[in-house]
Amino acid sequence: MSLEKEFIKTVQVNTGIINSICRTYFPAADDFKDARQDVILQLWRSFPTFRGTSKISTWIYKVTLNTILTKRKNDQNLGAHEPISQTHLDELSFDLAPTADDKQIFAWLVGSLDDCDKAIVMLWAEGYGNKEIALMLDLSATNVSTRLNRLKCRLKDYYFHEHR
Repeated sequence: MSLEKEFIKTVQVNTGIINSICRTYFPAADDFKDARQDVILQLWRSFPTFRGTSKISTWIYKVTLNTILTKRKNDQNLGAHEPISQTHLDELSFDLAPTADDKQIFAWLVGSLDDCDKAIVMLWAEGYGNKEIALMLDLSATNVSTRLNRLKCRLKDYYFHEHR
């Protein structure tokens, strides 16, 4: 199988990972499309260097997250896509409960986190362990564990105290 066909098959099999990450960081349709295109381009550039020392899905997560985080950093330097602050969260006065299910509320809460915390929660929700997350995000496993525990508490507190 040619490299190009192998790449296309790999992207098709793992499109859910790519879409999920892109949509989390770039919920607006046009931004999502741009981010997805950037990710696929970076995956294509990096594909020949994939060594197979990890699962292909883990490698795709890492490349996708690194591409998205770099894009977000560049966009923030231009003043776009700033993460919502806790102050702004507290000021929001809409009721999610009647129209949103738990998945929508969780997605909204995760979307309000800063980029690194968002990545940690997404990877944890996908079933990755602290060591795997640490490798993907170039953090220590201890740092991931500490941040994840704090994030779980913060998300749980916000969900149960503000929306239930």
